[in-house]
Amino acid sequence: MPHNSIAPALLFSNFPLAEELLKAVEKIGFERPTPVQQQAIPPALEAKDLLVSAETGSGKTAAFLLPTLQHLLSRHTTLFGTRALILSPTRELAQQTFNQCRALAEFTELKVGLVTGGEDFKQQQGALRRNAEIIVATPGRLLELIQQDAADFSHLQVLVLDEADRMLDMGFSEDVLNIAEHCNKQRQTLLFSATLTHYGVIKMADKVLKNHKTVALNTLHDGHNNIQQQIVLADDNDHKQKLLAWLLLNDRYDKALIFTNTRLRANELQAPLQAQNLRVGVLHGDMEQRERNRIMALFRDGIVNILVSTDLAARGLDVKGVNLVINFDVPRNGIDYIHRIGRTGRADEQGLAVALVKSTEWNLMAGIQRFLKQKFERRTIKEQEGNYKGPKKLKSSGKAAGSKLKREPKKVAAEKVKIRDRDKKNIGKRRAPSNPSELKPSNGQDE
Repeated sequence: MPHNSIAPALLFSNFPLAEELLKAVEKIGFERPTPVQQQAIPPALEAKDLLVSAETGSGKTAAFLLPTLQHLLSRHTTLFGTRALILSPTRELAQQTFNQCRALAEFTELKVGLVTGGEDFKQQQGALRRNAEIIVATPGRLLELIQQDAADFSHLQVLVLDEADRMLDMGFSEDVLNIAEHCNKQRQTLLFSATLTHYGVIKMADKVLKNHKTVALNTLHDGHNNIQQQIVLADDNDHKQKLLAWLLLNDRYDKALIFTNTRLRANELQAPLQAQNLRVGVLHGDMEQRERNRIMALFRDGIVNILVSTDLAARGLDVKGVNLVINFDVPRNGIDYIHRIGRTGRADEQGLAVALVKSTEWNLMAGIQRFLKQKFERRTIKEQEGNYKGPKKLKSSGKAAGSKLKREPKKVAAEKVKIRDRDKKNIGKRRAPSNPSELKPSNGQDE
């Protein structure tokens, strides 16, 4: 813990919170504040702007909800309009935050509204007009309502940007800044992110925060000590399917998340896995919201215990019992990798993350390890062992040291262009080659 951090709080009662909130905390079953709650709640209660870096599963939702609710309870007002606004990158995360906010506000008279895409527009207009003190929203739908003059944030007291790095990755930067412009300039702003190394996060912080305090519990390079990280080499995608099925049939887990880079791949994996009598669901952005909600309910209840998903589920979903994450496709960068494996090993539980890596993905995986300053364990599954054993030679970076084709000398290349142009002019005219070497391209290369 940094030297400038506060002394650890042993109980939530150490915080100056209203009795109604402490009663809700006790009912929910929160026992002791997590590190992010210990460090973020006190300055937030002092109405300071915060830039907080903490990995998912660390308890950050309560870290911004409790001080926000305390502010609303301690500052009575007769002014109309939303008093606290929480922006989330996905509908699923917004729903979870909404549920937790209602649970923490159970013994108060504060009303909470939810505004996300895929739901009835008029009902959401009504939630805003009925003066719900707290609104949890996704940026896209909220901006639509603002443009329809259905939202009033001129008296907003607290603005929370949750999973800010993810909102930026999803292209919501302009929407978020536009929404912030419609908010009371005297508000308190709390910005939460999984990393502070994302340039866009720092750029956004400069625009929306005032004299803020930074609470950094982790950096992007921090290891997940309670997550075992493995690599299994694969010959091709068909081999990957066999490895995936073996892992799901033989490894021990309560719930498993399988990540793919595309919606098409996610759909393709469902039938082969179900043919192995595995209980599998699929989640991606092309699905209707009602169907996404249904699949997530089945997964949370354990009726489906394997979920194949695109990166839609890599951030924000907090599902208990996920102790196996398999990257069927190697993620495109280290940030996505961290977000994916962060679905397991939560709340100090042990988790396993396995990446299936074929030859064309070796350098991508090596780059992720180098970026995260971590070395992953190599695992061999004897029952499904393939031919690919990794590159024969490695660079110092860990990437494959492949031999590149030598470039042709300029004179040879120019001569080949002349021969090609001459042959075009003589199309249909048979002639014997004047030079036997013209029968073959130079250097054994196909033209």
